[in-house]
Amino acid sequence: MPLAKFIFNPGINKEGTAYTAEGGWFDGNLVRFRKGLPEKIGGWTKYIETSYEGTGRKLHGWVDLDGTKLLGLGTRFKLYIQEGTSYNDITPIRSTTSAGDVTFAATNGSSTITVTDSGHGAVNGDFVTFSGAASLGGNITAAVLNQEYQVDTVPTANTFTITAKDTSDATVTANSSDTGNGGGSVVGTYQINSGLDVFVDGTGWGVGAWSAGTWGSTTSLGDANQLRLWSMDNFGEDLISNPRAGSIYYWDKTNGLNTRAVALTSLPGANLAPTKGLQVIVSDVDRHVFVLGADPISGGSRSGSIDPLLIAFSDQENAAEWEPTATTTAGSLRCSAGSEIIGGLRARQETLVWTDVALYSLQFIGPPLTFGLNLVNEGVSLIGPNAAVNTPRGVFWMDKKGFYNYNGSVTPLPCSVQSYVFDDINEKQAFQYFAFVNKQFDEVGWFYCSESADVIDRYVVYNYVEQTWNIGQLSRTAWLDEGIVAFPRAAGKSDSTHFLFQHETGNDDDGSPMTNVFIESADFDIGDGEEFQFIRRMIPDVKFTGTGGSDQAINVVMKTRNFPGQSLTSDQTTSFTATTTKIDMRARGRQASVRFESDDDGSAPLGVGFRLGGTRLDLQPNGRR
Repeated sequence: MPLAKFIFNPGINKEGTAYTAEGGWFDGNLVRFRKGLPEKIGGWTKYIETSYEGTGRKLHGWVDLDGTKLLGLGTRFKLYIQEGTSYNDITPIRSTTSAGDVTFAATNGSSTITVTDSGHGAVNGDFVTFSGAASLGGNITAAVLNQEYQVDTVPTANTFTITAKDTSDATVTANSSDTGNGGGSVVGTYQINSGLDVFVDGTGWGVGAWSAGTWGSTTSLGDANQLRLWSMDNFGEDLISNPRAGSIYYWDKTNGLNTRAVALTSLPGANLAPTKGLQVIVSDVDRHVFVLGADPISGGSRSGSIDPLLIAFSDQENAAEWEPTATTTAGSLRCSAGSEIIGGLRARQETLVWTDVALYSLQFIGPPLTFGLNLVNEGVSLIGPNAAVNTPRGVFWMDKKGFYNYNGSVTPLPCSVQSYVFDDINEKQAFQYFAFVNKQFDEVGWFYCSESADVIDRYVVYNYVEQTWNIGQLSRTAWLDEGIVAFPRAAGKSDSTHFLFQHETGNDDDGSPMTNVFIESADFDIGDGEEFQFIRRMIPDVKFTGTGGSDQAINVVMKTRNFPGQSLTSDQTTSFTATTTKIDMRARGRQASVRFESDDDGSAPLGVGFRLGGTRLDLQPNGRR
């Protein structure tokens, strides 16, 4: 028989079986489709070599009036502004003690210091800075004590422990002379409570950080005992931020990068500003600040308790004024459908708000009502607060069982990997999931947790121009597309340390070969598989696009089976380069599949990139038995 050309349909199709998906691709990892053809995705490197504390859950970039590029980063522990090669800690202060309220106790031979502060309010992972402390008498000097510490354990409401360190972060062990308590001038400055790395349902024993509180005690739901999610937006060149279910904070650029964000309620002239909320958004056209899930006004003051369906908005051009009067445009609206607001997103000329059962459109209509709240669709929701993203083709989001697009109306997205995603997903950790856009490649996607994972380990991507889907395995916790800088940035880990990575640069994994890159076709046969097929040779059509030169190579694996219910057998694995003209092979079966994969055995060179074309196979009928 003559050579048969195989140009498989673009996109991954896992809605049926490998046999019913004949003519297409059935599986892949770290591969995208462009112009209908599969290619390896771009690589990534560290954006800067400086690390930060805690899992990054939000990235927000902007340029100030001086032209300086700034990046807001919210983690489970901290709020940063990255500028240049530095992360500037602007984490708000929760409380500051009076001098003498804090005392220390050390034990000979131990690096653990017990701190006593009545009603300290700290939880595991919190950061506190001590000042005014005197030496305990031995190794625990004043320099050791007077610095920032992270809380290790919280045995009681009046005590917590830290690990003594010197100014270079080396652990310090107390000796027999460390019998003092730090003196009567110690001041403790507590940063806002840290959040969790995972989402926790309900209240009661087990909620919150390990060892927080006493055995059997209950814990009320709040920002400190739930997954730490930040929302951020700009009010001019200033930054407004909110840890979900926590306070709203304001950072004034004119005060400098070394100053911390402060509570919105503490701004000069602040009047009835919300004290808590689920998310903060700035309406950039009309310059109002929205707090989704704000605490309502009651008896001339804010209640301090979140109304999960209330949308409060400030006076126009005034982030401090929130009292609804005849001379202001401040006010509030309440969603009628659902039990809580999941998330919101600024779109074109409107702000979209999702509750757990509906989608609303919030639009500026001017005085006296200021805003109108219109029900767009009831019966759709948002799987997590950050699972929606705005793109040149409208807003895309992930629901609990599907994907949707909004461009004036709601449209479900036909998805060829929908069952693959939603049949193997950890719904409990849905608040970790987030949407991202990669405009360079017309892609929108979502990072999520597989069913057995408590942290993000997978992604799914939709090309909104070519309408194709691809899937993969990669751990990222936040994303910011190109714009202010010329490449996307993402929060992730390297050797358990948190970094920002720049993506779509090179072809490697931060200086190492990218591993487990592959794409595998669905099954194909001769006719309807009545006869066996014998595969004698392959003529590959691959364009190598990386910088690895003549050392670039990928593997081709030919797999066969005789019946759909059988497992595929790898008949032959062959490496080939740009100069390979043909690959001789011997494979026999009623059904066959071809897999292209990285040569990731540890000897692969750096800089390998590839793009597949049309593969030709020498197939011959080989009998019915």
